[in-house]
Amino acid sequence: MDKHLQKPEIHKVTTVASSRLFTIESVDLTFSNGVQRVYERMRPSNREAVLIVPVIGEDLLLIHEYAVGIDSYELGFPKGLIDPGESVLEAANRELMEEVGYGAQHFDFLSQLTMAPSYFSSRMNIVIAKGLYSQSLEGDEPEPLPQTRWPIARMMELLNEPDFNEARNISALFLAREFLLNNPL
Repeated sequence: MDKHLQKPEIHKVTTVASSRLFTIESVDLTFSNGVQRVYERMRPSNREAVLIVPVIGEDLLLIHEYAVGIDSYELGFPKGLIDPGESVLEAANRELMEEVGYGAQHFDFLSQLTMAPSYFSSRMNIVIAKGLYSQSLEGDEPEPLPQTRWPIARMMELLNEPDFNEARNISALFLAREFLLNNPL
């Protein structure tokens, strides 16, 4: 961070709305130049999530999952919350087993991303999974998640798919491409 930047002073945080999943806060603050503002954000959480780029043979393994926010099915990589006490890699393996019916012998951590940090504190850990083996766990998905194998040699063509839109999936695709260029299978 630039050593000249001084974080704003937070004066008051108030809950303005809550639902089963979300709590919205109003944050009154003053910037170092004296300007005062009121921002809204989702209540910060310490829980992180993981997104897994599974590699099976010469292919990437993707799923089709319903996204209620856009009322459509999205093509993307398996992902989910990290449970309390789980490491990133333990959560990645569990989510793989729950969502695609595979475990992995090897994981490589690629990066940690934030999503809309002006409003959310969420962090998504991106990993690549190799050495897949058949292993299932019961997950919390309300329906089976159809799978698609996509050739690694054509991985960037995913950007042309009309249902491959979600920013975290696109970021993971670019991170995986860079990783696989420098670490061939």
